[in-house]
Amino acid sequence: MYTVNWEVTVGESRRERLNRDRVLDAAVALADADGLDAVSMRRLATELGVVPMALYKHVADKDELLDGMVDVALGEVAAELPGPVDAAGWRLAVRGRILAARRVQLRHPWLRRVLETRMTRTPMVLAYTDALIAGFRSAGFSDPLTHHVMHALGSRIWGFTQDLFEDANQPPPDPASFELLATAFPHIAAVAGVAVHDDGTVVARGCDDQFEFEFALDLLLDGIARLHDQGWLPPAR
Repeated sequence: MYTVNWEVTVGESRRERLNRDRVLDAAVALADADGLDAVSMRRLATELGVVPMALYKHVADKDELLDGMVDVALGEVAAELPGPVDAAGWRLAVRGRILAARRVQLRHPWLRRVLETRMTRTPMVLAYTDALIAGFRSAGFSDPLTHHVMHALGSRIWGFTQDLFEDANQPPPDPASFELLATAFPHIAAVAGVAVHDDGTVVARGCDDQFEFEFALDLLLDGIARLHDQGWLPPAR
């Protein structure tokens, strides 16, 4: 009888401890370990030791689960940031925030895929974007310049870039096909494979390794700084 009562108590304790944070943390851990495709309500329930219906008290559906997972991951960015930077150090502040987001991306390889496909702008997504914009505005950037800067940065604000050349997950091209490509499009062939990439620092796939990412980010920040110093304004319409 004692053993039966103890087992019931453990089951009840699990149900009492189940909350939204625990569900989301478990989903993030599952995606980190086995990939985003492994995350289903049934699999997650098994990981948590509950019936699937118990999850719906905390997340309405798979979409809400994914949104919550994004918020959990982006919540880690703050822990990656250095101390506060004054307005004169806007470039270091912006660069630091973006590279912090990239470190989070590298810890959670599924995050890029979710950010690229989600339509919902959660409070954490909005807060991250708002903080980045605040870094420019507090440094005296005009609102029009800040608007265009955010467009120029694009996906880099989240710590990754859209791939330009080849998906690293694809098999290498057939030599005969590559020779035909090189004949028809010699300039693409000349530059597409010239760089050696460190796969260990690539976010998800492609040429987006750490060096490539920082190279492009610094080019953009150089141009942004120059426009700010020149007091850039959009052309009159």
